[in-house]
Amino acid sequence: MTIVGIKPLLIGLLLMSLMGIAGCESVIKWPMKSLPLKSLSVPIKYVRIEGVFQYLSKQEVQMALQSLVKAGFFDVDMQEIHSVIAAMPWVDTVTVKRIWPDTIDIKVHEKKPYARWGEKSLITEEGVIFTPRNLDQFESVARVSGPETQQVKVLEIMKGVKTALADQSMTLAEFSVNDRGAWKMKLVTGLEILLGRNEQLKKLQRFLKTLTVLKQEQIEQIAIVDLRYPNGYAVSWKDGVAEFDWKAIANPIPNNE
Repeated sequence: MTIVGIKPLLIGLLLMSLMGIAGCESVIKWPMKSLPLKSLSVPIKYVRIEGVFQYLSKQEVQMALQSLVKAGFFDVDMQEIHSVIAAMPWVDTVTVKRIWPDTIDIKVHEKKPYARWGEKSLITEEGVIFTPRNLDQFESVARVSGPETQQVKVLEIMKGVKTALADQSMTLAEFSVNDRGAWKMKLVTGLEILLGRNEQLKKLQRFLKTLTVLKQEQIEQIAIVDLRYPNGYAVSWKDGVAEFDWKAIANPIPNNE
């Protein structure tokens, strides 16, 4: 535990040094300024914050607490402190309590992002959608989207699709379900796969099995695969790629011995 001086500059430096370390348990404790409390006989001297801070903005926490802990030890609004901290996008859970005789103790647990949700949000593995101010560091994270009232179901489908693709050494970049229930996905290679509204997993598995007759460089030349057919699928090739002779690929001429 580290105790810093009263001056605001030192307070800010402490927050920046402790809360900016990803994945480290941090305990922040600083003395409060002496305030003219008049009728309040027991002032708050310390505010302590504990938690593993990887994404939570240190500036947001400092600014949120600064005006909330100016009351006396018994008169400070604990529910308001809880509500303000809990409303921060990255906060999963928070507990706030008084520690006699002069300390406010706050324990914070961050949300853990699993994927991007749509254009501006993230989603946890449990299906909780939240919207931080900045998503720049999550550009390479898979994106999922669908009806927000069904985000848990959409996320579970996406997990299954991700696993099926990984078994074929393919990496999912985007997965979406529209309001009509049609699935669409995109791989990190740029390949788009249209799955429609019916028997999507069955169609995907059928498509993945057919890839065994293709070489990796041939797979990489596919732009779009349309699986919305009952007994097959259509392929669109990237610009400049000659259409393949599927019969020849499926039934190669044996080597002469």
